Amino acid sequence: MTYRSAVLKRNIELILMFPFVFLGKIAGKLFPLKTKHHIFLFFPSGDIGGSVKVNIDITWCIKDQRPLIIFSKKPRNNQFRSLFEAQGAQIIDLHKYIDNKLYHFVNFFFRGVISSWINKVNRPVVFGGESLFFYKILPHVKKETKKIELCHLNTWIDFSQAFAKYIDIRIFSTPKIKRDVEHQYRRNNLPQSFFDRLLFIDNKVDIPSFKEVTNNILQVIYVGRGAPQKRVHLIAEIARQMHKMERPVHFSFVGDVEHIIPEDVKQYSTLYGQIKDEKKLHEVYSNSDVLLLTSAYEGLPIVVMDMMARGKVIISTAVDGIPDYISHEKNGLLITETDENKIVHQGVELLDRLIGEPSLKKQIGIESYQYAVKHFSGETFCETYRQILVNR
Repeated sequence: MTYRSAVLKRNIELILMFPFVFLGKIAGKLFPLKTKHHIFLFFPSGDIGGSVKVNIDITWCIKDQRPLIIFSKKPRNNQFRSLFEAQGAQIIDLHKYIDNKLYHFVNFFFRGVISSWINKVNRPVVFGGESLFFYKILPHVKKETKKIELCHLNTWIDFSQAFAKYIDIRIFSTPKIKRDVEHQYRRNNLPQSFFDRLLFIDNKVDIPSFKEVTNNILQVIYVGRGAPQKRVHLIAEIARQMHKMERPVHFSFVGDVEHIIPEDVKQYSTLYGQIKDEKKLHEVYSNSDVLLLTSAYEGLPIVVMDMMARGKVIISTAVDGIPDYISHEKNGLLITETDENKIVHQGVELLDRLIGEPSLKKQIGIESYQYAVKHFSGETFCETYRQILVNR
């Protein structure tokens, strides 16, 4: 989709929805917010996930500002909801009203309500972290509103380009996504002022003291959702091949992937399910040697950062933003094949190499940890986001 066609589609929608938005704005004035906020955070839900964890981290950085969080998407598990609540932020969950295609006019109505609340504030700040509703709000808020977007995946950029003119700062969590947007802008001959709004900021993780773990057999772990792009079935097949070869390796899976793992693989693997206890989760990380990912596309998963912060070896497909962080044979190992059968074969080869070369595993682990210390500091993360969100 071109920028011109995306803008045309946006404008047609704005005309069609106008009566509903107008009614919403009237309702927003008749029923104002009972609490005062100047920062409005638009997030999809409290589901478990890397991008949601970043949203939690940002909330923590500015919790003294008492931001208002607006959830808009129906949650699948809501297991991170309590972490948002722990920050003391007020939450309004609209998913029951606006995440229903059959009653989409209600979504239009709430665009009016929420924008009315925002427009009553002096110099408000609106921030969207992977939220579709955030983009839909933008045309209805007053011009002086500071509007900030955070994007983790380039799958959003075709849709979001229609709203680019409204956004003051577009933040990307990997250099790769920023490059993709720059390419999109060049292709559409957009002015330099659009490019000047683009910003890359690394995510953050807690970085414990380095501790080398010595396991008798190689402990390989997958952490994440069972979404199709994660291709967990390839990791299961790698586990099967390693088992047939009788190599000293054990596979563990964290996340909602039980329905993907074949029954025979379950017999010689550990399935933790979704670990809610963060302390327990980090204990699993610490006791592992390797994080294995075979995703079709990725930004930079938080679990990659967490495992690097513990000096673990990352083995991942060389997709999207991963090669910006993982240098092959230096601070990780990259699977360069794209055919699924060849991905399995290369994954087996790389794991077998780590088993046969313990010095390589140790060297990569040290480099991985040093990279995390340099790039994923929580102090730098908070300082940067506070400067953007709090300084109006």
